[in-house]
Order: sequence, then C-alpha cells, then structure tokens
Amino acid sequence: MTFSKPSCPAERTLALIAGRWKLMVIYWLFKGTLRFNALQRKLGSITHRTLAKTLREMEADGLVIRHDFQEIPPRVDYSLTAKGASLASIVIAMEQWAMLNMEV
Repeated sequence: MTFSKPSCPAERTLALIAGRWKLMVIYWLFKGTLRFNALQRKLGSITHRTLAKTLREMEADGLVIRHDFQEIPPRVDYSLTAKGASLASIVIAMEQWAMLNMEV
C-alpha cells in the first residue's frame, strides 16, 4: 500500500503514531525496556498478533529497537530508540490534558 507523503509536519507525526496501540506502546516503553509478554500484559486487551504487527511497524519506522538474545527459551526485549523517546513529551502532554479535561 502506497501513501502520498503528508505535507504538514503534524500530519507526518500523526501518520507515524496512528493506530490504537502505538501511543500506548510508546507510553510503556518510555518507562523502560520490556519483554513482549510484559508489554502485552500492560496493554491489556491487545492480541499477540496485533502487538507483534504494531512492534514490527514501529521497528520499521525507527521508533522501537528489538533485541533478540538468541536464547532458548526465546528472550526478546523492546525499547525505544532516540526517535521513539523523543515522542515522550507528546505522550506526557496528552496524559496531562486527559487528566485535566476528562471525567474519570
């Protein structure tokens, strides 16, 4: 699938983090490196397949680093790249906005 390149910088950012799960993945990885199953537990209702797809997309976009330890049983950690970590201020701002404006 080919998309035309967005012309507005904000639109480019939104295209990079679009989707139900990407911001939440960034949120949890901002707090530290996590293994796949730990990340899945923190996200709650995400399926194994959806999380794997989301992480692959984020890795391809340069937001996430996948570290495979080549061990048995398999051990894979995920962490944010510098590019991914630079989105933390956006996630924090959204969290603060929600706390001020959303009814709990």
